Amino acid sequence: MRYNKIVNSYFKLPRNIYVLSISQVIGMAATTMVVLLGGIIGTDMAPSPSLATLPVTLMVLGLAVATIPAVILMKKIGRKKGFIASSITAVFSMLLAAFAITQNNFFLFCTATFLLGTIGGFMQQYRFAALESVQKDLASKAVSMVLFAGIFAGFLGPEIAKHTKNLFSLQTYAGSFVTLSILFFATSIILLMFKDSKPQDEEAHGKERPLFLIVRQPIYLLAVLAGSIGYGVMVFIMSASPIHLHKISHFSLDNTAFVIQSHIVAMFLPSLVTGALIQKFGIFRILITGLVSFLAAVFISINAKEIPSYWLALVLLGIGWNFLFISSTVLLPRSYNQKERFKAQGINDFIVVISQTLGSFLAGSLLFSIKWANLNLFALPFIISTLAIFVIFKKQFATSPNKSSIKT
Repeated sequence: MRYNKIVNSYFKLPRNIYVLSISQVIGMAATTMVVLLGGIIGTDMAPSPSLATLPVTLMVLGLAVATIPAVILMKKIGRKKGFIASSITAVFSMLLAAFAITQNNFFLFCTATFLLGTIGGFMQQYRFAALESVQKDLASKAVSMVLFAGIFAGFLGPEIAKHTKNLFSLQTYAGSFVTLSILFFATSIILLMFKDSKPQDEEAHGKERPLFLIVRQPIYLLAVLAGSIGYGVMVFIMSASPIHLHKISHFSLDNTAFVIQSHIVAMFLPSLVTGALIQKFGIFRILITGLVSFLAAVFISINAKEIPSYWLALVLLGIGWNFLFISSTVLLPRSYNQKERFKAQGINDFIVVISQTLGSFLAGSLLFSIKWANLNLFALPFIISTLAIFVIFKKQFATSPNKSSIKT
């Protein structure tokens, strides 16, 4: 009965949430497919094995480059127009990737993944658009719903890669990118149903503070730290996984895809209950649980030899990311008013994306230089130090002056 009540509450959210959720599925499917295939295609096309993860790294770099411009653009033209423009750009990037594969042109393929990354700068704003579309008491559920849609992307991306790789009689995997271009075009049509939200509370009339006053708040710094470590560590291990499994350990593409699919599902499936867990146990307990999940993933990964062990490690990695990312997203708006939202969100996303870029870039070079087990050990100090910071400063952050109380 209680489970049904939780599930039913998600069906009462505004239309914007469902439009954003569908768009999230397609966008994340493309990202998932590039994570799965980027290193594999890169290994075959790159002039050096150490550059194998460059397509994935450039996708994340594109996200970093576009994060703040995307926020500025949407502040001027609105979220709806920004989202539609980004989807149309994604159509072009997917077609360029397909063409690059047919020409065996590594430079063009990297250019295409970089362009796809810039689309991510707009996709990053889906969760904030969801927050702005609901009342405060539904904030965690709105974010959870949009992120939960990513579970379908966990299946869709790898399935597109496997079943359409030879579509249209093109070179292997080119058909997969053509398929995604069609789906992105459909997304641009669906986004026509999105409605820009107007600030409805007293915060809309508050004074806009200088950026440095916003970012120096402990609550803001905590949210940024949680998002950065959550994404940075997750991307670091995830980016290396397909290459280690398929190219180094020689597991089949089906087994590799299964592990990556399971990881993506684990990233988003908990979203169905993460919002309720935050309401029940508080943000800080969920943050710490996410970091503990990361620790478990690393220790299992270090000793992994067979697919079940890799599967468990990547699933725990996904769950940890979910707890950290949703908690940080719900926490962040408590540090700014509606007039400040674009610049506060933009700086947060930029820092988070930089951590993703570093994680992706380091994954390829470290995998071939220090090997898989040591790559995982490399992540440990970041996880442990963040866990220590959260534990040490828990009370200070929980009692920071703010417009919303924080349950701990």
